[in-house]
Amino acid sequence: LMAAVMSKSGQFFLHTWLPDAMAGPTPVSALIHAATMVVAGIFMVARLYPVFFEGMQIGGSSINLLSTVGAVTLVFAGLLAFVQTDIKKVLAYSTVSQLGYMAMALGVGAWTAAVFHLFTHAFFKANLFLGSGSVAHAVHSFDMKKSMGGMKKFMPRTYITFIIGSVALAGLPPLAGFWSKDEILVGTGGWGLFGGTGGNGAYTFHLLMGMVGAALTAAYMTRCIYLTFHGEYRGNDAHDDDHAHADDHDDAHAGDHHDPHESGPRILWPLYILSGFSILVGFLNLPKGFQLVPKSWQLRFEHFIEPAGASYFPAIAHGGPSWSLAIVSTAIALAGIGGAYWYYFVKVDGLAKQTGQHLTELPNGLVTTNKLARTGHKVLVEKYYLDHLYTGVIAGFTKGPLARAAYWVNQNIIDGAVDSAGRTAVKVGQGVYDTIDQGVIEGVVNGSGKISDATGEELRRINTGKVQNYAAILFAGAAVLAGAFIVILAL
Repeated sequence: LMAAVMSKSGQFFLHTWLPDAMAGPTPVSALIHAATMVVAGIFMVARLYPVFFEGMQIGGSSINLLSTVGAVTLVFAGLLAFVQTDIKKVLAYSTVSQLGYMAMALGVGAWTAAVFHLFTHAFFKANLFLGSGSVAHAVHSFDMKKSMGGMKKFMPRTYITFIIGSVALAGLPPLAGFWSKDEILVGTGGWGLFGGTGGNGAYTFHLLMGMVGAALTAAYMTRCIYLTFHGEYRGNDAHDDDHAHADDHDDAHAGDHHDPHESGPRILWPLYILSGFSILVGFLNLPKGFQLVPKSWQLRFEHFIEPAGASYFPAIAHGGPSWSLAIVSTAIALAGIGGAYWYYFVKVDGLAKQTGQHLTELPNGLVTTNKLARTGHKVLVEKYYLDHLYTGVIAGFTKGPLARAAYWVNQNIIDGAVDSAGRTAVKVGQGVYDTIDQGVIEGVVNGSGKISDATGEELRRINTGKVQNYAAILFAGAAVLAGAFIVILAL
């Protein structure tokens, strides 16, 4: 079951299929890749939670596989989102990271927080996917560095909805992601410094990873917003590069550069609706003890999603509030935003304006000047080499040496055994034919024919066609019957 959860919900190290699946149509990504299909593994754990709760001793003091895999996933996927140039790939790895939050929450016992984050994530991530599709519809590309930039002035409505989704994803109050992500962090109960009633206090590592993930999420979404909506529009650069190697027809198209424009209402209205939900759905599960709403409202979502058997683990399944933790997590998210803002909006954008170039990174940044940073960046660009492991090593070994070995076994062993069995069957069949069919069965058939011929020859002599012979036979037979009758009467 754990392997099924890891593969279906894209947990480390079985996540590689999920970003590739995002290459499909954007509305499909918004539905099944952000809100439904990819969370099936998380939902299975939540639905069968008593099985995992007891099997992994979630209520005990030991760190379990589910929580640890989730904690590792949320950080390593967040790092991968930093180096993506495709806007949908950024959101894809963000989805993997958020699934890590959900798995970690279930692993530490924060059942309600996990399901609530599944619920809120569906709205703001679908909003972001459709927002990326709106931009791609305008520029005919998903590449942020080559085809986007400065989209804010062309698509202000899409920009506003994308900002709302990003703020919700970053977990800033009072949007939906803040309430669900903060409840997950409370559920770890780590350090015991922040109060709260969730978790069992054994998951300090997971709280730390959750905090790091919060900073990463805020930072890579700030980067995504800058590369997509701020700076100068870079789509014409790509257009010019494409035509730099063309023929004399360039002159006819010298002014054929079309600026992108805002999407129509059929694209914008779903963004408006999802943005509204991204703001409001967090209030469906406010922390217990929140004085501004009645207690019945605080428990409404909890009771709505509570599956059969949830009362089996009520002590740690539903966490209480921790305002100190909320302040710390918000500060960490703001720090992530601040760091990314300083790099992109201040340093990169400032240098771009000074030089008149369309920059997306600092030309002499840390990745360029520091060998360790360059190596780390290379590892992230290569996705920790896991894709190479699967496609190059495992798939290559399967298609290469293993396939050749299997072919040799098939040709020399299996085919040899089959051919030998065939030759043996032919010999046995020939022996059966010669001995039984020809010797016995044919002998019986031919012998019965000869007996029939001999009997017929003898009977033919009686049938002479002469009346006197038939009369003699008749009288002889009558005499025999009469004699037999007399003998019977005498007895």
